[in-house]
Amino acid sequence: MANATTAAGGPGAPAIPEEKIDPKKAIAFLAMVFGMFMAILDIQIVSASLAEIQAGLSASSDEISWVQTSYLIAEVIMIPLSGFLGRLVSTRILFSVSAAGFTAASVLCATATNIDQMIVYRAIQGFIGGGMIPSVFAAAFTIFPPSKRSIVSPMIGLVATLAPTIGPTVGGYLSHAFSWHWLFLVNVIPGIVVAIAAWNLIDFDKGDRSLLSKFDWWGLAGMAAFLGSLEYVLEEGPRNDWLQDHAVYYCSIVMVVGAIIFFYRAFTAEQPIVDLFAFKNLNFAFGSAFSFVLGIGLYGLTYIYPVYLGQIRGYDALMIGEALFVSGLAMFFTAPIAGFLSGRMDPRFMIMIGFLGFGAGTWTMTHLTADWDFYELLIPQILRGCSLMLCMVPINNLALGTLPLARLKNASGLFNLMRNLGGAVGLAVINQILTDRGALHYAQLSENVRWGNPEAEDLMNSMSKNFASHGLDGPTTALSRISGMVHQQASLLSFMDVFYILTMLFALLAVFALLMRKPGAPASGGGGGH
Repeated sequence: MANATTAAGGPGAPAIPEEKIDPKKAIAFLAMVFGMFMAILDIQIVSASLAEIQAGLSASSDEISWVQTSYLIAEVIMIPLSGFLGRLVSTRILFSVSAAGFTAASVLCATATNIDQMIVYRAIQGFIGGGMIPSVFAAAFTIFPPSKRSIVSPMIGLVATLAPTIGPTVGGYLSHAFSWHWLFLVNVIPGIVVAIAAWNLIDFDKGDRSLLSKFDWWGLAGMAAFLGSLEYVLEEGPRNDWLQDHAVYYCSIVMVVGAIIFFYRAFTAEQPIVDLFAFKNLNFAFGSAFSFVLGIGLYGLTYIYPVYLGQIRGYDALMIGEALFVSGLAMFFTAPIAGFLSGRMDPRFMIMIGFLGFGAGTWTMTHLTADWDFYELLIPQILRGCSLMLCMVPINNLALGTLPLARLKNASGLFNLMRNLGGAVGLAVINQILTDRGALHYAQLSENVRWGNPEAEDLMNSMSKNFASHGLDGPTTALSRISGMVHQQASLLSFMDVFYILTMLFALLAVFALLMRKPGAPASGGGGGH
């Protein structure tokens, strides 16, 4: 689109000086990228070590899930709000305060002595840390010329996808090698360095304090109620039978009321908290939809592989982390390739190839058995890691690269919010499918494992004799063992159902990728454009 070209490039001949990148801005941007890495890593770093934290804080199994939920709820509120705050106080102040606050909250988490303290400190950490994530995306498309996007976009794409993928691996290692406190203390020194670097080096823009007088408090309240309740309902709903649970029921009501207030204020306030008009840009709307599905692929698959390895294979946190590290390596090695291709290939075809790769990986997983181990999971994980990068880079460029600079900060918050909401919706749907289909498959399998079925009776008799010969109660032990085998097979079939549905979703998105409008010079990295 022409406006992006002119905003970034200027008329033909003077394009050459803009090819140079100010070293100070480059170092500032690297510091911001590292800050974003920490904030996104902390979403998943505790996921593999919840059992250790639960033991350390003497928490119940219901309470410990809030270590994750409180962080996600707080972060999902801050991400769209950060666009307004960036315009109000400037990127420098917002990012520096976010990095310093995130570091301080990490220290508080490490010093928590009970679960209530941990939940509050994690919420603070998620809320403050959430301000760093969209700032990086906005800065990438503000301070670098279009020709440098083939370097910059893979960098932020790699960080946004690699951090949650390796989170369980890093968390499992830290809690095994040291203690769960180091899941948070590991942030301290990098956090201090990032905060100091951001304060001294960032000078991309100036704040507009006059916006404070127009601050939309009702819009903020509506957004917090809407997004916070939505995140809670999606997290807790599958576990607690949705609206049958009182807390989920009341949060659903708060969510609907909050949504009405939020959307009303978004379209009527003079300075809305979130500028939804960015969705009028077709590429941004499609890019955000793809970002939503990418969130399902990123967070959903980061969740389901460890569940399979823990439930079916009996792996502990460190073994799961080691088994899943392949995806991170695949992303790391694919990032420069994705950057190279983004400057030379139609981004719509890149997205299509990426989603087809995703689909191929999940299709392979539909043939899952209880014996699948590292080597059987190797190809699906490589496909997932490579596909994530092939999707992420062009989606970033297409969604944000064609927007005018004035809309970038708000749009960046919305874009990142869509990825997080995709993850939340994906996890809720995956959990619900695993529960419902697991119960259905168990009922169907149980029909065949009953008296009157010769094969079932033969198996029961031979197992009873075997256990009795070892001094056990033969029939009871055999019945328990057969029930366990049926449960395992039912779980496996429900995992296969999830992978089949994901395959269909990714195949559908590959087709939709072709409906996007190809941008002009900004995405292809040329100088002038037309």
